[in-house]
Amino acid sequence: MSTRFDTDAKRGLTLISPTAIYVLLLLAVPLATIFAFSFWSQDFLSIDRTLTLKNYREAFTDPIYRVFLLRSLWISGVVTVVTVVLAFPIAYFVSFHVPPERKALWIFLITIPFWTSYLLRAFLWKVILGFNGVLNSGLLGLGLIDEPLTFILYNTNAVVITLAHAFAPFTILPIYVALEKIDRSLLEASQDLGEGTARTFFRVTLPLAMPGVVAATLIVFIPTIGDYVTPRLVGGPDGLMIANMIQTQFLKLNNAPMGAALSVLAMGAVTLISLIFLFANRRFLK
Repeated sequence: MSTRFDTDAKRGLTLISPTAIYVLLLLAVPLATIFAFSFWSQDFLSIDRTLTLKNYREAFTDPIYRVFLLRSLWISGVVTVVTVVLAFPIAYFVSFHVPPERKALWIFLITIPFWTSYLLRAFLWKVILGFNGVLNSGLLGLGLIDEPLTFILYNTNAVVITLAHAFAPFTILPIYVALEKIDRSLLEASQDLGEGTARTFFRVTLPLAMPGVVAATLIVFIPTIGDYVTPRLVGGPDGLMIANMIQTQFLKLNNAPMGAALSVLAMGAVTLISLIFLFANRRFLK
C-alpha cells in the first residue's frame, strides 16, 4: 500500500511539475526579484546592492507616495462596490428570469466587451466623457445643461467609470455561476414558510450567492489597484494611481529600487485588505 501511495504521489508530482515550474519561473522569480530590488538603492546608473531600508523610509515619510497609495485604494474600492452592485441585478436576471435555452446567448452578449482591446475601450470612454464628447454634446442638444460638464473627465470620476465598465464582465460571471448553483427548492421552501420575496432574497438567495460576490470583489479589487493605463488616459493629474508612480520610478526617474519598494507596499496593502475581506466573509465560504 505504501508503494502504491509513493507511485501515485510521483505520478501526481510528474503531472503538476510543468505547471509548477512555469509558475515558479514567471511569477515567483519576478516577485522575489522585485522584493530584493526594494532593499537596494540606485547609484546614478548602477545598482548598489547594499541592503538598506531607505526606500521604505522614503515611501512612508514622503506625502506624495502616501497620497498615491491611498487614492489607489479608494478608487479600487469604489470601482469594486459600483461594479458588484450593478453586476448583481444583471446576473440575477439572467439566472432567474431568462429561459434556460437563452442563457447561453445572454452570457455570450455579456462577454462582447472582450472582443475589443482594453486600450481601445479606454480611448472610447475618453471620447464619450470629453469636453466636446458624446455625453456633453447629447446633454447640450437636449437642453439639460447650459455648458459642458467638466467633472466627468481627467479626474477620479472618469477612472471609476472606465474601470467599472472594463471589469463588469469579470463581476457578472462569477455571481451568475453562484446563483445558478442555488437549489430553487430552498427558495420555494422559504416562501412556503411565509417569507416574502424580499426576505427570501436577503435571507436565502444573497447568503448562498456570497461566494460569487466575494470572488467578483477580489477579481475586481486586486487588478484595478495596479492599473496604470486608464488613469494615464482619462485620470488627469488628480486621477493618477500608485501604478503610475511605479512606472515613473522605473522608466523615467531610473530608480528601480524605489519603484520596487512601492510595488511591495502596494502588494502588501492589497493582500492585507483581501485577507480582512475574506476573514469577514468566512462564514459564507464554508
